[in-house]
Amino acid sequence: MRGMPPSTGVVRRDRIAGVLLGTAVGDALGLPREGLSPQRAQRIFGDDVRHALVHGRGMVSDDTEHTCLVAQSLLAAPDDATRFAESLAWKLRFWLLGLPAGVGLGTARAIAKLWVGFGPSSSGVCSAGNGPAMRAAVVGVCHATDRSAMRSFIRASTRITHTDERAERAAFLVAFATAYAATRRADEVVPAMFLRAARTAVWDADEELSGILTVMEEHVARGVSVQEFASALGLTRGVSGYAYHTVPVALYAWLSHPGDFRAAVTDVIRLGGDTDTTGAIVGGICGAGVGASGIPRAWIDGLWEWPRSVAWMNDLADRLAPQFPDDGSPPVSVGELPLAWPLVLPRNVMFLAIVLGHGFRRLLPPYGGGT
Repeated sequence: MRGMPPSTGVVRRDRIAGVLLGTAVGDALGLPREGLSPQRAQRIFGDDVRHALVHGRGMVSDDTEHTCLVAQSLLAAPDDATRFAESLAWKLRFWLLGLPAGVGLGTARAIAKLWVGFGPSSSGVCSAGNGPAMRAAVVGVCHATDRSAMRSFIRASTRITHTDERAERAAFLVAFATAYAATRRADEVVPAMFLRAARTAVWDADEELSGILTVMEEHVARGVSVQEFASALGLTRGVSGYAYHTVPVALYAWLSHPGDFRAAVTDVIRLGGDTDTTGAIVGGICGAGVGASGIPRAWIDGLWEWPRSVAWMNDLADRLAPQFPDDGSPPVSVGELPLAWPLVLPRNVMFLAIVLGHGFRRLLPPYGGGT
């Protein structure tokens, strides 16, 4: 991807912050609807997509947490994928000790293998889930001008938890799309051109992915809605956690609204299913394109988070920007950003209680429209 026009100065920092905050906002907005069909979600929440987890505020899940872990590991090892994987593996080990709610089965099994002595190159399990894809956007924005490094870091991040090549290809597509968005103005994103570039970038695409890209190209040419594209993939009851479902739908939502963060995130969350992850992925990609300044302020202000607060994520962007310049200047390392780890466990206990309470709310009226 070398040769793309760079974003420089403040814009660079804004786009990195856009990935981090965009991921968090999409995650938090989608979380209350996770696992619901679009019909049931509409009956409970109405048409408006807004923070609705606790008293009109939103909290983040593993999608954002993993993105932040990857970002911290990029600061620890910005130019060495092996050391990056080692750093991320240790961060994942201690992340699991914090008793996070809703950790995926594949990821939990892989981290358990890390704790019993497996290394990050052999800890992954055979799964084509969307875990690696949900944390891939920050790799894309940081290594936006170096496709080789992007591929190496995505492979390192993926193989810690998932060994299925479909999970890796999907994660790479998220990183590639993020890099594409981060190195262009929104009005320069041409969906058909992006999809042609994506085919070239994923040179080892399997028959299933090639077919999905063909469907995307056909629907992009016709200008159909995100909902119609999801229906063409058979996802009328919600988007599943299968990487080849999650990522194509997320990419299509971004390509439909590359300069409109609100519309892209709203469209993908309304599809139902794994809404926190689809929202997080679209939020990260679109955030790279519009920057943190292009994310609706009310959605950012509605985040109720600690210790990975909005201020903390902004500080993380402040450290990543000079470490990964795109204007030809030498990188400036400022080290990892500390996190108040003692706050993680009480935060997660409170989060679990809130999520369980929210789950009981789903059992109440109004009924109809599926689960």
